[in-house]
Amino acid sequence: MQRRTLLRGSAAFAALQALWSGPAAAAGLKTLGEARPFDYAVLKGRARALAGQAYVPPPSTLPASLGDLDYDRYQALRYRADHALWAGEGRRFQAQFFHPGLFFKSPVRIHEVVDGQARELAYDPELFDYGKSGVDGRQLPRDLGFAGFRLHFHTDLQRDVSAFLGASYFRAVGGEWQYGLSARGLAVDTGLPRAEEFPNFVAFWLERPPAASNSLTVYALLDSPSIAGAYRFVITPGDTQVMDVDAALYPRRPIERLGIAPLTSMYQHGENDRRMAYDWRPEIHDSDGLQMWTGAGEWIWRPLANPASLRFNAHADENPRGFGLMQRDRNFDHYQDDGVFYERRPSLWVEPKSGWGAGSVQLVEIPTVDETFDNIVALWNPKRPPLPGEELLFAYRLHWGADAPVQPPLARCVATHTGLGGVVGQPRKYWSWRFAVDFSGGELARLDPKAKVEPVITASRGRVEVTSARPLASVKGYRAMFDVVPPDDGSAPVDLRLYLRSSDGRPLTETWLYAWSPPPAAERKLI
Repeated sequence: MQRRTLLRGSAAFAALQALWSGPAAAAGLKTLGEARPFDYAVLKGRARALAGQAYVPPPSTLPASLGDLDYDRYQALRYRADHALWAGEGRRFQAQFFHPGLFFKSPVRIHEVVDGQARELAYDPELFDYGKSGVDGRQLPRDLGFAGFRLHFHTDLQRDVSAFLGASYFRAVGGEWQYGLSARGLAVDTGLPRAEEFPNFVAFWLERPPAASNSLTVYALLDSPSIAGAYRFVITPGDTQVMDVDAALYPRRPIERLGIAPLTSMYQHGENDRRMAYDWRPEIHDSDGLQMWTGAGEWIWRPLANPASLRFNAHADENPRGFGLMQRDRNFDHYQDDGVFYERRPSLWVEPKSGWGAGSVQLVEIPTVDETFDNIVALWNPKRPPLPGEELLFAYRLHWGADAPVQPPLARCVATHTGLGGVVGQPRKYWSWRFAVDFSGGELARLDPKAKVEPVITASRGRVEVTSARPLASVKGYRAMFDVVPPDDGSAPVDLRLYLRSSDGRPLTETWLYAWSPPPAAERKLI
């Protein structure tokens, strides 16, 4: 899964152009065809009708001058800010469009919605500055189309706050104006032993916002061999950018593993997993853990890893209250990257707005050799597979920011360290692996240092030993430590579970989960 590669647009443009003497025209934008009535109900009807038809793959050919671009030359294709949608109108939003090229080979239809009427916006090479790309816009077809769009907010029109580009991928920033992980409209058959299906947003409708509005509504039509769908996004930038999402899905055929609100991130190495830690930077990741708030009210933290082979975990739940891929570690010293600033990467929290029923939060961790590959996927998978002819409705809220909008009343895990087990100063007679898990917050900082705090540890396989829990002043909390001895010479995963409780049996921390794969016997060296 290469980062920002398996990302594709869809759908061909009509060839006939007509100038619209409206807001789009004021920014130098032309439109195609006649205005048509549009709202979310119309879009859902269109998606349902599309699902009833045979799937037609999108065209994916480009002129050689665009298809042969490398990453840097593609970045040189810049949209002209003076031609931004709604530029010069005194509105708080503006939209700019991405040029096709590189990995983005299929045109995406983009419309403006004004007073319930939608007009398709036309590609025009005059909208772009081709800079040092080596592309001559005058030689390009006039029906080339766009690849996607990005949104700018009035607080800083130089930097975009969200972007929709490739397949059904989109990203957003929080208050630190830093991109990081991505979201998707939908995932199909992620983590199965066959090729994953990547649905496409084939068309977008951007609704012209009222002049003083801090929110913008975007609609999208999704299509793929297995399913079609209608989406509505209400986007509100801020220190935590919020997106209210409504999705109506219409399967064409049975789907084995449907992924709702899928999140995609990158984890190369960190304090708990140094398998690919060849780089001079101490840690490299967009997210460091999966956080879950179950329907039963349990808070769970699952640190991420870069496994030697693909790893899949499903956490069964009913009506989850939320989940997300988080970047909890926000200390620059832990990354030392003054170019891309991993400590500023946003976390992304999914908040269901209605009961999602039975299913599971699923986590897929894929081996990666460096930071240019997205290798982490988290999603909600309904327990009952969808069937053709059904309408599936999901509503949820995405929170892009430094942290989740809700926090557990208990102490949180703030670090997970791992290394060779054993007792310092004593010869090791067998191989084991040490886990040191730090918790902070909740009641821990107020506890009497002599209070009895017990680590509750379970392992699916193997033996747990050398357990302890003691105060750790540097985090104003506690550190739990234990060793795990593998049951055999194999590398089958060991599922670990830990929390701290008080002497009266009350939980003091969220639940820490970990999937640990012991190294092969030949690599278990006793130092």
